[in-house]
Amino acid sequence: MAKAEFTDAIALLKADHRKVEDLFEQFEKAKNASRKQDIAHQICTELKIHTMIEEEIFYPAFRGKIEDDTLDEAYVEHDGAKVLVNDIEAGSPEDDFYDAKVTVLSEEIKHHVKEEERQSDGMFAQCRKTDVDLVELRDRMMARKQELMAQAKASGLPVAKPRAVHLVAA
Repeated sequence: MAKAEFTDAIALLKADHRKVEDLFEQFEKAKNASRKQDIAHQICTELKIHTMIEEEIFYPAFRGKIEDDTLDEAYVEHDGAKVLVNDIEAGSPEDDFYDAKVTVLSEEIKHHVKEEERQSDGMFAQCRKTDVDLVELRDRMMARKQELMAQAKASGLPVAKPRAVHLVAA
């Protein structure tokens, strides 16, 4: 069983949100190109892992139990972020628009987090009103997160794959 470091699945996801927000702040303050690239890579890795555990475990657990529109929008928001994550990972701070891409990614994530964490009717508020065992869900998510973190360290994660948005080549 995974460590009970977080009270439940929602606490785990909120901790991820705070970590990425901190990384975006660090990126904004960074001056050195190498430091920017390191932080951007950390952001991208954290977001890949976070979206994977949400899409593989968390969101499916609530399909049919909360508003479908809420889940559908979350998948589409993830896909928008994945496009930028892949582009940022393939680039470097010397590239045109690199900082702008990280800034826009930060703005997209802030919007997504706000929708998930909104007090009365956000996704997490809806999830808390269901009969889903959030502690058991946390344990499955932590186990998967640990696997993905080990993979990221050992061989890296694959490119992020959009699920809801179909990319059209220019």
